[in-house]
Amino acid sequence: MNDIWGVVREVHGQGWVTGIGLGFLAWFVVRHVVLGFYTVDQNERAVLTSFGRARRILGASTVYTPEGAGMRDSEKERYHYPQVQVIPPGGPYFRWPWQRVHKVSIATRTVNMAWDPETPSANRNGTLLDAVTKDQLHVGLTGQIRFRVSEQNLYAYLFGVKHPVVHVMGFFISILRERIANFEQPPRAAVVGDDTEGRDLAADRTGASAISGISINDLRKNLRALNDMMDHECAASVARYGVHLDASLITEISPPHEVESALAAINTAYNQVSSDISLAQAAADQRIVQSRRAVEIETLRAQAEVEPLRALSDQLTRLRAQGPDALTTYLRNLKLGLYDKADRAFVEAK
Repeated sequence: MNDIWGVVREVHGQGWVTGIGLGFLAWFVVRHVVLGFYTVDQNERAVLTSFGRARRILGASTVYTPEGAGMRDSEKERYHYPQVQVIPPGGPYFRWPWQRVHKVSIATRTVNMAWDPETPSANRNGTLLDAVTKDQLHVGLTGQIRFRVSEQNLYAYLFGVKHPVVHVMGFFISILRERIANFEQPPRAAVVGDDTEGRDLAADRTGASAISGISINDLRKNLRALNDMMDHECAASVARYGVHLDASLITEISPPHEVESALAAINTAYNQVSSDISLAQAAADQRIVQSRRAVEIETLRAQAEVEPLRALSDQLTRLRAQGPDALTTYLRNLKLGLYDKADRAFVEAK
């Protein structure tokens, strides 16, 4: 140990400075030159910033892109984001020490719609989302949403909001709850009169409306329409947060336990009524078909009886055209045939 300290004391002061300089140069080369190269994976896109500022496409903004075409005028003022240069997959690329690479995965993600990114224990550990229907019924929703980061609006995702996924989930849930709270059965087209089979459409409409009116039943019957409505309403998330909502899939709407048995009984009664109405309509349709067939048969039978008379009329007309005595001769020959078959003949005396 004393020998080492002796060697250190013998080193000149200038040698210390040179060593520190060489060490710093080696660290700089390794840290910012060797490690300055980077690559971008196939499912990633990157944005490069210099002193915190991203490279922008001059004059381009989100408002003039297809993603911003669906925004309202008020949204265009609030979400006027610039377009940035996106680094495609590949590499190796190089960055300077004052530059920073922001990588984003554009792979499609599927999450439970009850998932809360900030509080995972919320919504019953992210498994059931509560909502209130129009008739003040608390229901539980189960389903998934599928989304991905938009490559055309990376500025909004990286720099527009602090936690874009949190904003997107809140945006989606708020729209979903608002839709459920105001959802009504879509009105049926007003049809007056009878259909092609002679049925009264007004009676059909009355029977259909009798099983509607309960919000949870309307929601369950129109899940596809509700999912399509959510896709349309959430289309603005691309321009707002740079996240494109691919699809929402609501798989189940559960009523509260307090009313579940009563609701099941109501649905059973409605189903029984619908079944009886369907059977009555089927029987009526069968009667109509049988009546049509009977009318067709009687029509054909009448035509068969009329046809010989028409042939006889044509024959008499042609005989009359042969001359004035043709009909008399024909009648005489016809009477002779009858006389030949008759046993007795009564002749009126003139």
